[in-house]
Amino acid sequence: MRTIDTNLFNTLKQRGLLYQCTDEEKLKEVLQSGKPITLYEGTDPTASSLHIGHCVPYCILRRFQKAGHKVILLMGGATAGIGDPTGKTEMRKMLDKEQIAKNIEQIKSTLKVFLDFDGENPAIIVNNQDWFNGYDYVDFMREVGVHFNVNKMLSNEIYKNRIEEGGLTFFEMGYMLMQAYDFVHLNKKYGCTLQYGGGDQWGNIVAGVELQRKLNFANGTDVQLIGATNPLLLTPDGKKMGKTEKGAIWIDKNLISAYDFYQGVYQTPDECVEMMFALFTDIQMEDVKKLISEDIVKAKQVLSYEITKFIRGEEDAKQAQEASASLFGNGTNLDNVPTYNLCKSINLCDLLFEAGLVKSKSEGRRICEQGGVFIDGEKVTEFSYLVEKKNFENDYFILQKGKKNFVKVNLN
Repeated sequence: MRTIDTNLFNTLKQRGLLYQCTDEEKLKEVLQSGKPITLYEGTDPTASSLHIGHCVPYCILRRFQKAGHKVILLMGGATAGIGDPTGKTEMRKMLDKEQIAKNIEQIKSTLKVFLDFDGENPAIIVNNQDWFNGYDYVDFMREVGVHFNVNKMLSNEIYKNRIEEGGLTFFEMGYMLMQAYDFVHLNKKYGCTLQYGGGDQWGNIVAGVELQRKLNFANGTDVQLIGATNPLLLTPDGKKMGKTEKGAIWIDKNLISAYDFYQGVYQTPDECVEMMFALFTDIQMEDVKKLISEDIVKAKQVLSYEITKFIRGEEDAKQAQEASASLFGNGTNLDNVPTYNLCKSINLCDLLFEAGLVKSKSEGRRICEQGGVFIDGEKVTEFSYLVEKKNFENDYFILQKGKKNFVKVNLN
């Protein structure tokens, strides 16, 4: 039997990662028992990529897996076809099955950053399309729907905005029933007894716990499920973290450079820095609080490096850190960086020459081949690489030669 970390409950509490729980004393008991449990977190694959704000639950699942517990990641292939109405003022765009399946495959590769899918305790991915596909509607309503009170559902926070807008559909109300059944199904098949999710999912999580309680009464069983949430990572104005003025802080390396990722984390509002440390690092919280109180700028620099290293690897973290230090010193602005206005497509070797970073095109070619050229912190060794506006998400990028020579290239 694998070793279980019996201090996990204390870790979650100390780092502020346990926000709500249907039975906190029971959760504490099972996590300190030394016996492994099975838990899950559900994700609706409504997009093909994840930004850093989406990954809060995965950071917590990672802690459970490292502590020796079995982790299930549920992909809502079926529920994504409806869309979670939580916090929405209008019905979500309906996705077709092909797009949902494509999104799931793209998200899977990203999740390897957070979870181990190999080894003696691999995380597993399931898709609720597998058990809802072919489930007769009348049978589902007789077996599950009969346990839901419409008045109670309408009073739930998850439907608040949709009701206020006067547009809640019966289609959307089915979402809670399906998510509740997910928990019951995973308990039957995998012995799953804990669901963890974001604070905005509390109503849906509780619905699953209550559904099992009603099934216990109806069937004479005694299955005990626990629901828990983590606090949402919100900016001071109440918006979910994960995006900056420059755009989303994507987890997928193909969607964002190391430099932009690092700088995106650096833009974390002061009020959110402690929670980001709690989620994405293993640094002791007393050290985090001390660092934040003494030097918030230094704290953000440490945070940016640690998260970049965790998500993208140490090489990217070091390169982005060096680029930021050389460009900004304390990381504030681009005012002192030379600029070059690019009005046409151009190969990298010619750009290095025209931007004044090399004295000749042959020098530019040689430095590229030697690995000394970077675009937004990403090494580019192909001197013939075509630089054109459509390849960039922003209206500028940072061209770097070596460790200390930079030009801000404006894309006109």
